Amino acid sequence: MESGMPLSGGQRALIRESWQRVSGSPVQHGLVLFTRLFDLDPDLLPLFQYNCKQFASPQECLSAPEFLDHIRKVMLVIDAAVTHLENLSCLEEYLCNLGKKHQAVGVKAESFSTVGESLLYMLEKCLGAAFSPEVQEAWKKLYNAVVKAMQRSWETLPEGD
Repeated sequence: MESGMPLSGGQRALIRESWQRVSGSPVQHGLVLFTRLFDLDPDLLPLFQYNCKQFASPQECLSAPEFLDHIRKVMLVIDAAVTHLENLSCLEEYLCNLGKKHQAVGVKAESFSTVGESLLYMLEKCLGAAFSPEVQEAWKKLYNAVVKAMQRSWETLPEGD
């Protein structure tokens, strides 16, 4: 996977160390991420519906068992990226397909920047003082590489299909 600027060994170590502190409570930390996401962009709420049920509020969505499953899946994708830091290209096809699924349900490519902000917010809240500028930069690089792979599908599917 081409990330523009590959992660250095030091950046990979920072990501692994920080993720180790977060990954033990994926749902708890995922709730921080998605609460922030809905705070930043409440218009994303209608994208999350299960069995044709629209959620009346972010709080209703965040407490739905189906959404908690979605949070677990998102955290597993992050975990897979952290696990494969030395060889992110092995996730290329999976991430491209994941991007296609997101596009199919109406996610816009621009929303990924808001998700990235929410991820960094969650890491900052969970890590506190350990969330240094170096840790933040390493996570930005990793997130950008993951999003770039997911957005490859945007190039192959016309908008609106």
